[in-house]
Amino acid sequence: MEIKENGEEEQQIVNPWKVEAKEGGKIDYDKLIDQFGCQRIDQSLVERVRRLTSRAPHVFLRRDVFFAHRDFNEILDAYERGEKFYLYTGRGPSSEALHLGHLIPFMFTKYLQDAFKVPLVIQLTDDEKCMWKNLTVEESQRLARENAKDIIACGFDVTRTFIFSDFDYVGGAFYKNMVKVGKCVTYNKVVGIFGFTGEDHIGKVSFPPVQAVPSFPSSFPHLFSGQDNLRCLIPCAIDQDPYFRMTRDVAPRIGYHKPALIESLFFPALQGETGKMSASDPNSAIYVTDSAKDIKSKINKFAFSGGQDTIEKHRELGADLEVDIPYKYLKFFLDDDIELAYIGKEYGAGRMLTGEVKQRLIQVLTEIVERHRRARAAVTDEMVDAFMAVRPLPNMFN
Repeated sequence: MEIKENGEEEQQIVNPWKVEAKEGGKIDYDKLIDQFGCQRIDQSLVERVRRLTSRAPHVFLRRDVFFAHRDFNEILDAYERGEKFYLYTGRGPSSEALHLGHLIPFMFTKYLQDAFKVPLVIQLTDDEKCMWKNLTVEESQRLARENAKDIIACGFDVTRTFIFSDFDYVGGAFYKNMVKVGKCVTYNKVVGIFGFTGEDHIGKVSFPPVQAVPSFPSSFPHLFSGQDNLRCLIPCAIDQDPYFRMTRDVAPRIGYHKPALIESLFFPALQGETGKMSASDPNSAIYVTDSAKDIKSKINKFAFSGGQDTIEKHRELGADLEVDIPYKYLKFFLDDDIELAYIGKEYGAGRMLTGEVKQRLIQVLTEIVERHRRARAAVTDEMVDAFMAVRPLPNMFN
């Protein structure tokens, strides 16, 4: 998906494999919403979530990290009528270590699971990464299990959660749904959605149904047998939207509800908001394997500052919060709304210096990464097997 502005020279590219702002700029989310045809999440929707769940909305919802949706209101309508739904999210396991941007959908999905008390399926697309990243089948499978440990460390409830890898699970009812989807999408359509070219191998062209069909409850007969009317809500980053535009187009034609989506913006690289963090550039991201020393060094050296060149000028003009990465990271991870508002006011007015903001961010991120590291160290191979076992979840709606 390319969004072009002022002619052919300037463009931003947002698709499941590439996210790039136009040169020197940042992602224009308003244009993305217009182009993709989704809707902004407004305050009334956030307040409705608060009322229905009887708990404070997640910081990612309060601060527009999850900022767009498709039919989320319909999920809430159904929930209010006493109808059930399930969650579906996923991860493409292309690297051993996850960065903080990878954790965002899982942190938010855990909140949704806890708040609505619903089951969750998590797809590990080891087949996709084998095809796109030129990994061997065996290496893709190994990375899927390693990534599963990081996902489990986010605190998911094993009595409500099924994690599966495509290499291990695809077949049976799941594959039948893939064939149904495949018959409904022409080659021209898939090229138009995903931008495939004549140089792409047929494995790539055939992959989209694999990511589509976890949206349909009959793909999981061990969980949802006889519940083909169950609705699905997908928390994901907005670069995954093309998959689910295709899925939503097909769903009514093969007898299912359109999946609903709740979509996040991208967690920016340390160097600035031209795209999302890159696993290929270790200095663009904070990893869950980084030490406290690594985190301090990366924030101090690489986090792009919106502060001024000199203290005198900074005191006079203040920081540009629109481009300041330490402040933006605090908007993601500092839970205290009052403290964040204070930092924004003082830093924006020049009364707080960049070094002070970076120091607070280092504290926040070190705590998050250390907590995650301890949780992951406690995840055993037996726990991974338990989450990935094909089994009924008898208490998943209780």
